Amino acid sequence: MGWESWLISTFARALAYGTPLLLGTLGEIYAERSGVLNLGIEGMMIMGAYAAFVVTSKTGQPWLGVIVAAAVGGVFSLIHAFASITLKANQVVSGLALTMLGLGLAGVLGRSWVGLPLFTPLTRATVPGLSAIPIIGPGFFTRQCLLAYIAMLLVPIMWYILFHTRIGVTIRAVGEDPATADSLGVNVARVRYLCVVVGGIFAGIAGAYLSIYYRPAWTAGMTGGIGWIVIALTIFAFWNPVYGLVGSYFFAALYFLAYRMQMWVAPSILKAMPYVFAILILIFVSRGTLQKRMGAPAALTLPYTRGEE
Repeated sequence: MGWESWLISTFARALAYGTPLLLGTLGEIYAERSGVLNLGIEGMMIMGAYAAFVVTSKTGQPWLGVIVAAAVGGVFSLIHAFASITLKANQVVSGLALTMLGLGLAGVLGRSWVGLPLFTPLTRATVPGLSAIPIIGPGFFTRQCLLAYIAMLLVPIMWYILFHTRIGVTIRAVGEDPATADSLGVNVARVRYLCVVVGGIFAGIAGAYLSIYYRPAWTAGMTGGIGWIVIALTIFAFWNPVYGLVGSYFFAALYFLAYRMQMWVAPSILKAMPYVFAILILIFVSRGTLQKRMGAPAALTLPYTRGEE
Protein backbone atom coordinates (compact mmCIF):
# COMPACT_ATOMS: atom_id res chain seq x y z
CA MET A 1 0.00 0.00 0.00
CA GLY A 2 2.77 2.37 0.87
CA TRP A 3 4.83 1.97 -2.29
CA GLU A 4 1.70 1.97 -4.49
CA SER A 5 0.50 5.31 -3.13
CA TRP A 6 4.05 6.63 -3.48
CA LEU A 7 4.14 5.65 -7.17
CA ILE A 8 0.67 7.04 -7.81
CA SER A 9 1.56 10.41 -6.29
CA THR A 10 4.81 10.49 -8.28
CA PHE A 11 3.00 9.79 -11.56
CA ALA A 12 0.30 12.35 -10.77
CA ARG A 13 2.79 15.10 -9.92
CA ALA A 14 4.95 14.22 -12.93
CA LEU A 15 1.96 14.68 -15.23
CA ALA A 16 0.94 17.92 -13.53
CA TYR A 17 4.38 19.53 -13.63
CA GLY A 18 5.42 17.92 -16.91
CA THR A 19 2.51 19.33 -18.93
CA PRO A 20 3.89 22.87 -19.39
CA LEU A 21 7.30 21.34 -20.13
CA LEU A 22 5.74 19.10 -22.78
CA LEU A 23 3.72 21.91 -24.38
CA GLY A 24 6.74 24.16 -24.59
CA THR A 25 8.94 21.36 -25.92
CA LEU A 26 6.48 20.42 -28.68
CA GLY A 27 6.42 23.99 -29.94
CA GLU A 28 10.19 24.43 -29.73
CA ILE A 29 10.79 21.17 -31.61
CA TYR A 30 8.88 22.56 -34.60
CA ALA A 31 10.68 25.90 -34.42
CA GLU A 32 14.12 24.29 -34.28
CA ARG A 33 13.27 21.72 -36.93
CA SER A 34 12.76 24.69 -39.27
CA GLY A 35 16.18 26.07 -38.32
CA VAL A 36 15.22 28.71 -35.73
CA LEU A 37 16.42 28.53 -32.14
CA ASN A 38 14.13 30.48 -29.83
CA LEU A 39 15.57 31.28 -26.41
CA GLY A 40 12.57 33.52 -25.78
CA ILE A 41 10.31 30.72 -24.53
CA GLU A 42 10.47 31.99 -20.96
CA GLY A 43 9.30 35.43 -22.06
CA MET A 44 6.43 34.10 -24.17
CA MET A 45 5.41 31.71 -21.41
CA ILE A 46 5.26 34.40 -18.71
CA MET A 47 3.24 36.69 -20.98
CA GLY A 48 0.84 33.83 -21.67
CA ALA A 49 0.53 33.18 -17.95
CA TYR A 50 -0.24 36.85 -17.29
CA ALA A 51 -2.76 37.13 -20.12
CA ALA A 52 -4.58 33.94 -19.12
CA PHE A 53 -4.83 34.97 -15.48
CA VAL A 54 -6.18 38.44 -16.26
CA VAL A 55 -8.73 37.21 -18.81
CA THR A 56 -9.90 34.37 -16.58
CA SER A 57 -10.20 36.69 -13.57
CA LYS A 58 -12.27 39.22 -15.51
CA THR A 59 -14.50 36.83 -17.46
CA GLY A 60 -14.64 33.69 -15.33
CA GLN A 61 -13.87 31.68 -18.50
CA PRO A 62 -10.58 29.77 -18.12
CA TRP A 63 -10.64 28.35 -21.64
CA LEU A 64 -10.98 31.86 -23.01
CA GLY A 65 -7.90 32.64 -20.97
CA VAL A 66 -6.08 29.74 -22.65
CA ILE A 67 -7.07 31.01 -26.10
CA VAL A 68 -5.92 34.55 -25.34
CA ALA A 69 -2.65 33.22 -23.89
CA ALA A 70 -2.05 31.25 -27.09
CA ALA A 71 -2.65 34.39 -29.15
CA VAL A 72 -0.33 36.46 -26.94
CA GLY A 73 2.41 33.83 -27.20
CA GLY A 74 2.02 33.72 -30.97
CA VAL A 75 2.14 37.50 -31.34
CA PHE A 76 5.15 37.75 -29.04
CA SER A 77 6.97 35.10 -31.08
CA LEU A 78 6.64 37.32 -34.15
CA ILE A 79 9.16 39.67 -32.55
CA HIS A 80 11.76 36.93 -32.58
CA ALA A 81 10.70 35.74 -36.03
CA PHE A 82 11.02 39.21 -37.52
CA ALA A 83 14.42 39.80 -35.90
CA SER A 84 15.94 36.41 -36.72
CA ILE A 85 14.31 35.60 -40.08
CA THR A 86 13.63 38.95 -41.75
CA LEU A 87 16.43 41.01 -40.21
CA LYS A 88 18.70 37.94 -39.90
CA ALA A 89 19.82 38.95 -36.41
CA ASN A 90 21.66 36.56 -34.13
CA GLN A 91 19.05 34.09 -32.90
CA VAL A 92 20.61 33.67 -29.47
CA VAL A 93 20.68 37.42 -28.83
CA SER A 94 17.15 37.91 -30.18
CA GLY A 95 15.76 35.10 -28.03
CA LEU A 96 17.45 36.33 -24.87
CA ALA A 97 16.11 39.83 -25.53
CA LEU A 98 12.59 38.41 -25.94
CA THR A 99 12.87 36.60 -22.61
CA MET A 100 13.99 39.76 -20.83
CA LEU A 101 11.22 41.77 -22.49
CA GLY A 102 8.54 39.27 -21.51
CA LEU A 103 9.70 38.94 -17.91
CA GLY A 104 10.00 42.70 -17.50
CA LEU A 105 6.68 43.54 -19.16
CA ALA A 106 4.76 40.87 -17.27
CA GLY A 107 6.34 42.00 -14.01
CA VAL A 108 5.25 45.61 -14.56
CA LEU A 109 1.75 44.86 -15.86
CA GLY A 110 1.07 42.22 -13.22
CA ARG A 111 1.85 44.25 -10.11
CA SER A 112 -1.79 44.99 -9.36
CA TRP A 113 -2.74 41.31 -9.75
CA VAL A 114 -0.26 39.85 -7.28
CA GLY A 115 -1.95 38.03 -4.41
CA LEU A 116 -5.45 38.00 -5.94
CA PRO A 117 -7.14 34.58 -5.87
CA LEU A 118 -8.49 32.87 -8.98
CA PHE A 119 -11.98 31.49 -8.40
CA THR A 120 -12.44 29.74 -11.78
CA PRO A 121 -9.32 27.66 -12.56
CA LEU A 122 -9.27 24.95 -15.22
CA THR A 123 -11.28 21.96 -14.06
CA ARG A 124 -10.02 18.41 -13.53
CA ALA A 125 -11.23 15.38 -15.46
CA THR A 126 -10.99 11.60 -15.21
CA VAL A 127 -10.61 9.35 -18.27
CA PRO A 128 -13.13 6.50 -18.09
CA GLY A 129 -11.58 3.06 -18.52
CA LEU A 130 -7.97 4.20 -18.40
CA SER A 131 -8.39 5.41 -14.84
CA ALA A 132 -9.05 1.80 -13.78
CA ILE A 133 -5.55 0.64 -14.80
CA PRO A 134 -3.64 -0.27 -11.61
CA ILE A 135 -1.21 2.44 -10.42
CA ILE A 136 -0.93 4.12 -13.85
CA GLY A 137 -4.66 4.86 -14.01
CA PRO A 138 -4.94 6.70 -10.68
CA GLY A 139 -1.66 8.50 -11.38
CA PHE A 140 -2.10 9.65 -14.97
CA PHE A 141 -5.81 9.47 -15.78
CA THR A 142 -7.63 10.44 -12.58
CA ARG A 143 -8.57 14.04 -11.77
CA GLN A 144 -6.01 15.68 -14.02
CA CYS A 145 -6.37 18.87 -16.02
CA LEU A 146 -8.02 18.39 -19.42
CA LEU A 147 -5.15 20.38 -20.93
CA ALA A 148 -2.74 17.66 -19.75
CA TYR A 149 -4.69 15.05 -21.72
CA ILE A 150 -4.77 17.32 -24.77
CA ALA A 151 -0.99 17.73 -24.57
CA MET A 152 -0.54 13.95 -24.53
CA LEU A 153 -2.84 13.54 -27.55
CA LEU A 154 -0.89 16.18 -29.44
CA VAL A 155 2.32 14.14 -29.20
CA PRO A 156 1.41 11.39 -31.73
CA ILE A 157 -0.33 13.94 -33.96
CA MET A 158 2.70 16.25 -34.11
CA TRP A 159 5.05 13.28 -34.50
CA TYR A 160 3.04 12.01 -37.45
CA ILE A 161 2.89 15.42 -39.11
CA LEU A 162 6.63 15.95 -38.69
CA PHE A 163 7.80 12.55 -39.97
CA HIS A 164 5.01 11.20 -42.19
CA THR A 165 3.47 14.12 -44.07
CA ARG A 166 4.51 16.53 -46.79
CA ILE A 167 4.27 19.38 -44.30
CA GLY A 168 6.78 17.67 -42.01
CA VAL A 169 9.14 16.92 -44.89
CA THR A 170 9.03 20.60 -45.85
CA ILE A 171 9.76 21.74 -42.29
CA ARG A 172 12.69 19.36 -41.91
CA ALA A 173 14.03 20.27 -45.36
CA VAL A 174 14.05 23.96 -44.45
CA GLY A 175 15.90 23.16 -41.23
CA GLU A 176 18.46 20.92 -42.94
CA ASP A 177 19.16 22.65 -46.24
CA PRO A 178 17.14 25.82 -46.86
CA ALA A 179 18.92 26.54 -50.16
CA THR A 180 17.81 23.23 -51.65
CA ALA A 181 14.31 23.66 -50.26
CA ASP A 182 14.18 27.14 -51.80
CA SER A 183 15.29 25.79 -55.19
CA LEU A 184 12.35 23.38 -55.06
CA GLY A 185 9.89 26.22 -54.59
CA VAL A 186 9.56 26.23 -50.80
CA ASN A 187 9.16 29.65 -49.21
CA VAL A 188 11.80 29.28 -46.49
CA ALA A 189 10.87 32.45 -44.62
CA ARG A 190 7.18 31.54 -44.53
CA VAL A 191 7.86 28.05 -43.17
CA ARG A 192 10.16 29.41 -40.48
CA TYR A 193 7.71 32.13 -39.50
CA LEU A 194 4.89 29.61 -39.13
CA CYS A 195 7.01 27.23 -37.05
CA VAL A 196 8.20 30.01 -34.74
CA VAL A 197 4.61 31.17 -34.27
CA VAL A 198 3.54 27.58 -33.47
CA GLY A 199 6.27 27.53 -30.84
CA GLY A 200 4.99 30.81 -29.42
CA ILE A 201 1.40 29.56 -29.29
CA PHE A 202 2.42 26.46 -27.37
CA ALA A 203 4.57 28.50 -24.99
CA GLY A 204 1.62 30.80 -24.33
CA ILE A 205 -0.64 27.82 -23.57
CA ALA A 206 2.01 26.40 -21.25
CA GLY A 207 2.03 29.71 -19.38
CA ALA A 208 -1.75 29.67 -19.16
CA TYR A 209 -1.60 26.20 -17.62
CA LEU A 210 0.70 27.52 -14.90
CA SER A 211 -1.38 30.54 -13.89
CA ILE A 212 -4.90 29.13 -14.12
CA TYR A 213 -4.35 25.54 -13.05
CA TYR A 214 -0.98 24.51 -11.63
CA ARG A 215 -0.64 27.62 -9.48
CA PRO A 216 -3.97 29.42 -9.84
CA ALA A 217 -2.60 32.83 -8.94
CA TRP A 218 -0.30 35.46 -10.39
CA THR A 219 3.23 36.14 -9.20
CA ALA A 220 6.04 37.82 -11.08
CA GLY A 221 8.50 35.31 -12.47
CA MET A 222 6.17 32.39 -11.79
CA THR A 223 7.61 30.43 -14.74
CA GLY A 224 10.75 29.95 -12.65
CA GLY A 225 13.10 28.97 -15.47
CA ILE A 226 10.76 26.45 -17.14
CA GLY A 227 11.50 28.02 -20.52
CA TRP A 228 15.19 27.18 -20.19
CA ILE A 229 14.39 23.61 -19.22
CA VAL A 230 12.19 23.35 -22.34
CA ILE A 231 15.11 24.30 -24.57
CA ALA A 232 17.27 21.65 -22.94
CA LEU A 233 14.51 19.04 -23.25
CA THR A 234 14.17 19.81 -26.96
CA ILE A 235 17.80 18.83 -27.44
CA PHE A 236 17.62 15.81 -25.14
CA ALA A 237 14.54 14.65 -27.09
CA PHE A 238 16.59 14.71 -30.32
CA TRP A 239 13.93 17.01 -31.81
CA ASN A 240 11.32 14.23 -31.67
CA PRO A 241 7.87 14.84 -30.07
CA VAL A 242 7.67 11.29 -28.65
CA TYR A 243 11.00 11.61 -26.87
CA GLY A 244 9.84 15.06 -25.77
CA LEU A 245 6.97 13.46 -23.88
CA VAL A 246 9.27 10.96 -22.18
CA GLY A 247 11.82 13.63 -21.30
CA SER A 248 9.23 16.09 -19.96
CA TYR A 249 7.59 13.60 -17.61
CA PHE A 250 10.90 12.04 -16.59
CA PHE A 251 12.32 15.44 -15.63
CA ALA A 252 9.09 16.33 -13.83
CA ALA A 253 9.23 13.08 -11.86
CA LEU A 254 12.82 13.75 -10.84
CA TYR A 255 11.88 17.29 -9.85
CA PHE A 256 9.10 15.96 -7.62
CA LEU A 257 11.20 13.15 -6.16
CA ALA A 258 14.01 15.56 -5.34
CA TYR A 259 11.71 17.35 -2.93
CA ARG A 260 10.54 14.06 -1.49
CA MET A 261 14.13 12.95 -0.93
CA GLN A 262 15.81 16.09 0.30
CA MET A 263 18.31 14.09 2.34
CA TRP A 264 19.92 13.03 -0.96
CA VAL A 265 19.26 16.07 -3.19
CA ALA A 266 19.67 19.61 -1.90
CA PRO A 267 16.89 22.07 -2.93
CA SER A 268 19.58 24.57 -3.90
CA ILE A 269 20.60 22.25 -6.73
CA LEU A 270 17.08 22.39 -8.14
CA LYS A 271 17.08 26.18 -8.12
CA ALA A 272 20.36 26.24 -10.00
CA MET A 273 19.28 23.77 -12.69
CA PRO A 274 17.60 26.24 -15.11
CA TYR A 275 20.72 28.37 -15.21
CA VAL A 276 22.97 25.35 -15.67
CA PHE A 277 20.78 24.30 -18.58
CA ALA A 278 21.04 27.79 -20.08
CA ILE A 279 24.86 27.63 -19.97
CA LEU A 280 24.84 24.19 -21.56
CA ILE A 281 22.55 25.45 -24.33
CA LEU A 282 24.83 28.37 -25.13
CA ILE A 283 27.78 25.97 -25.27
CA PHE A 284 25.79 23.64 -27.49
CA VAL A 285 24.80 26.23 -30.09
CA SER A 286 28.43 27.30 -30.41
CA ARG A 287 29.75 23.80 -31.14
CA GLY A 288 28.73 22.61 -34.58
CA THR A 289 30.31 19.15 -34.23
CA LEU A 290 28.22 18.39 -31.15
CA GLN A 291 25.07 19.46 -32.97
CA LYS A 292 25.77 17.05 -35.83
CA ARG A 293 26.41 14.11 -33.49
CA MET A 294 23.07 14.60 -31.77
CA GLY A 295 21.19 14.96 -35.05
CA ALA A 296 20.41 18.66 -34.80
CA PRO A 297 18.96 20.36 -37.89
CA ALA A 298 21.98 21.35 -39.98
CA ALA A 299 20.78 24.92 -40.51
CA LEU A 300 19.81 25.54 -36.87
CA THR A 301 20.61 29.16 -35.87
CA LEU A 302 21.79 29.94 -39.43
CA PRO A 303 19.94 32.77 -41.22
CA TYR A 304 19.11 32.15 -44.87
CA THR A 305 19.45 34.57 -47.75
CA ARG A 306 18.49 33.49 -51.25
CA GLY A 307 21.52 33.07 -53.46
CA GLU A 308 23.90 32.58 -50.53
CA GLU A 309 25.14 29.16 -49.43
